[in-house]
Amino acid sequence: MTKSTKTPPLVIIGIDAADPDLMLRWAAEGYMPTLASLMKRGCWGPLVGQELICEHGIWVSICSGLSRRQHGYYYFRQLKPGTYDLQNVTGAQIDAPPFWSYLQGTGQRVAIIDVPDAYPIKNLPGIQLIDWATHNPPPAPSAEPVSLLKDVRRIFGPQIKIHEKLRSTFEDDQRIYRQLIERVGKKGALCRKLLEGNDADLVVAFFAESHTGTHQFWKYHKAAEQNGVDAEVNELTYAVRNIYAAIDSQIKLLLEQLPEQANVFIVSSIGMEDHYPTTYLIEDFCRQLGYQATPNGTTKRSMSPIDLLRRAVPERLRVALSQYLPREKREGLLADQFRRATDWQRTTAFAIPSAYMSYVRVNLRGREPQGIVEPGAEYETVLKRLASDLEQLVDPLTGQRAVREVTRAKDVFGEASLETLPDLFVAWEPCAYFRERVVHPKTELTQREPEFFRDSDHTQQGLIVAAGPGIHAQGVLPDISPLDLAPTFLSLLGEPQPPKLQGKSIV
Repeated sequence: MTKSTKTPPLVIIGIDAADPDLMLRWAAEGYMPTLASLMKRGCWGPLVGQELICEHGIWVSICSGLSRRQHGYYYFRQLKPGTYDLQNVTGAQIDAPPFWSYLQGTGQRVAIIDVPDAYPIKNLPGIQLIDWATHNPPPAPSAEPVSLLKDVRRIFGPQIKIHEKLRSTFEDDQRIYRQLIERVGKKGALCRKLLEGNDADLVVAFFAESHTGTHQFWKYHKAAEQNGVDAEVNELTYAVRNIYAAIDSQIKLLLEQLPEQANVFIVSSIGMEDHYPTTYLIEDFCRQLGYQATPNGTTKRSMSPIDLLRRAVPERLRVALSQYLPREKREGLLADQFRRATDWQRTTAFAIPSAYMSYVRVNLRGREPQGIVEPGAEYETVLKRLASDLEQLVDPLTGQRAVREVTRAKDVFGEASLETLPDLFVAWEPCAYFRERVVHPKTELTQREPEFFRDSDHTQQGLIVAAGPGIHAQGVLPDISPLDLAPTFLSLLGEPQPPKLQGKSIV
């Protein structure tokens, strides 16, 4: 592979949602020797900051260099501005072009492979393959040029979809584990094939098996950690470690094919920790404490067939039956229930349905269709009361606070962000069990198991490892902001930093 420009090629390998502590530990223990080698000749540091406040949208911030206050992406299910409608959102719908879009017209060639929340950019020399093997892939991959899809399918077959399976059996997990290990090898082979004679100035390739696998096999990892040398060893005891090691091996093969003078980055966005859903706790909080009003029965009831069926079938049975519906239909039913189950003219604040991090929005006059809270002093009073009530929630099993942190979007992302972002991000204390009850001085909140039910969620820290002739730092770096990566990458490619990127180069 030859290089035609004055700067060395830039190679960015993403290991999606790989836990940084586990990566560093397994590099030190010899299970990830490629990562250890890059650390030895380069630098590494934690990826931290308010941009990591929630999982969704973090790769958009990393790749674009734009803050959430600019792109407004925080969850796959968001409130459509100016309505009480819920809409599903992906990175492809967000106005936040990745840093490689600025290479248009420069003559630099790219090879972009399976970057999360990405989309093909026109008029870029090289190749772009999107969503061939990603975490929770959409129905179909895309590519630029479009003919690339035909070539990939001819050599490697169709899009490889491997989804998490909730409430899985050991046999389910064995099957998924073997599929993931196989897909790691296929992804590595695909990357090497696509890069043969490509002469790319920029290579960005992602492995998503770390994301799916760490969630799916977290219970086995935790059991092994807790039992130590006494752990019962089976095929899945070290499944998470084995997936990380397999990815490390594929990275080694890929780097051996690329120029020795390449600048190399390994990036993980977020980590993993024990946690269970809080889906219904935040809704119960809003309703029990009088923020979100339930229709009082005076409103005329709809006589449509779907509403008659909803009233006739118990909620628990409706939830169970909904698991057999396509996701689009389930989301549509949820959005309909969200609109209808609230008396908006008596509601001061409400929760946007979510799994772990909770999102609370004030029913603000002039922003929401039937807003009743006045901007200014009343708005501030409601926010303070919400925060106070949330901070008083106690887990009765531990006697400790149930909420770890309440973050005001205005304080972190600025007032202009409030058109799209929730007013409050509510981070619950992670725990190794499902919280059915939470106590407030005025009431008790309860929840049932939601449809989406698993034992892990993400931390707010990632990892950067870098080495190469353009990487002058050595050893451990200070905290790194996600917004600093796009400027760094453009600098290493010899390109200027666009004014709307507020980060700084770290090399």
